[in-house]
Amino acid sequence: MSENRPLILSVPSQCGYLPIIRAFIESACRTARFDDKFTQGLALAVHEAVANVICHAHRDRPEAPLVVECYLRHDAVEVRIYDEGTPFDLASVPHLDPGEVRIGGRGVFLIRSLVDELTCQPRGPEGNILRLVKRRRRAESGGTDVP
Repeated sequence: MSENRPLILSVPSQCGYLPIIRAFIESACRTARFDDKFTQGLALAVHEAVANVICHAHRDRPEAPLVVECYLRHDAVEVRIYDEGTPFDLASVPHLDPGEVRIGGRGVFLIRSLVDELTCQPRGPEGNILRLVKRRRRAESGGTDVP
């Protein structure tokens, strides 16, 4: 399996496709022999990110395409989520105090806590590329590589 060629999933921007996206991420991680803790953490982060795209970026546009690319490396998985929403400034989302009581606004906090890198780049006047990278910890590597 090449580290440079992504696995790609394209679905309509509808919540009913969230289980398919989650299964896609889980299958990719298992294929690359990442452990269950790693896999479930990344799957939850991607689930939350895609749910945010559906609810906020593609609000009232269920036909808008949502593309998920998954790059498998021996030491990490990189996921890129492409949307067609208004450019989003991730830096404008505050780093919340986990003890703060509030309703909503926890999605980005959750994603940040589950991945090692989180960035968002505009794709022009419409659209964003949300990039999540989760790295295998040294103790998790056990000498396994992407097959």
